[in-house]
Amino acid sequence: MRLVEMSDYTVGGECFSTIPEMLARYNARKVALVGSAPSLAVAAPQIEDVLDRAGIERLATIDYGTHCTQSAIDALLANPAFTDADVAIAIGGGADIDTVKAAAFHNDRKMVFSVPTACSTCSAATGLSVVYHDDGSIKEYLRTDSPVHIFINQHIIAKAPVHLFWAGIGDALSKQVEIEFASSGVISKHTAKLGLAIARSCAEPLFEYGAQALADVREGRATKAVQQIALDIIVNTGYVSNLMNQHDFYFNSSLAHAFFNASTGIEREGRHMHGEVVSFGVLVLLAYQGKTDEMERYARFNKSIGLPVTLADMDLSDEHLPRLRELVQTTREWKQPSPAPFDIDRYMDAIATADAFGRSL
Repeated sequence: MRLVEMSDYTVGGECFSTIPEMLARYNARKVALVGSAPSLAVAAPQIEDVLDRAGIERLATIDYGTHCTQSAIDALLANPAFTDADVAIAIGGGADIDTVKAAAFHNDRKMVFSVPTACSTCSAATGLSVVYHDDGSIKEYLRTDSPVHIFINQHIIAKAPVHLFWAGIGDALSKQVEIEFASSGVISKHTAKLGLAIARSCAEPLFEYGAQALADVREGRATKAVQQIALDIIVNTGYVSNLMNQHDFYFNSSLAHAFFNASTGIEREGRHMHGEVVSFGVLVLLAYQGKTDEMERYARFNKSIGLPVTLADMDLSDEHLPRLRELVQTTREWKQPSPAPFDIDRYMDAIATADAFGRSL
């Protein structure tokens, strides 16, 4: 038996007006709003107004913190306003929504509605939370339930900090490349075939609309380009994640994410976002496969919108490579190789190849 969860979603500037209808579908009467302070500031007042006018009991609006850590999850589980709610409305970016999903899963699998205020990851649609240690290193991928419904308001997303939108494009660039690589030659199940088909719809919208959407977000304009990128990041890549992350197979991430996960264990100047570093990991994966033309295409796109194309862009250098070599082999992606066991010497050569081409730009 296989359970595949796919969130419903509502898109548009008036999407919050449908929240009471969605709550009624699940006979939910008590809600808690949860997010980081900046995320709550931009979306919670509108949602609170809708709930209050509909007579829905709002137990609390909770500022949980800023990062998806076990301590943040535990704090929510100790908060009666959270545990007593029928539905937790998760408001914010990837870390915010991941925290709520994780806490809800441990609270009798409480239902979650998600409200992405930025599209920095596909967290708003996925049944997965990336949990970190307090020092910023990765702790685990926690399998959770997917949000029941997503409310995608492109007007709010267009006014989010531009670096979040930018990093979301970087993260989404990995989906098609990693899925095609990880699943190559081993797909036999319908679920995985469907995931691969959707994955192949993820890259082109980024190339077509990404630069324009980024320019529009810089000006706070909710344009077609912004909506197309938001849907691609949240829905397309989110659905792929759910289809490709199953109990009997995992094709959802590969060597691009292995690069990011390893990098979290390297102390250095500067703090770099998940999607930012993953976008360089995409170049490494393409170099690892010997897909030179594709690597150069992705690298030029990265360069055009300011995503990293060299190690130095992420405050990494040759002196960090021995530690990176060690850490990458501890990642989930490396330990569960697909389609075949990985070669660490070949991987380190791929890093050098990607970095060298980036420097040539």
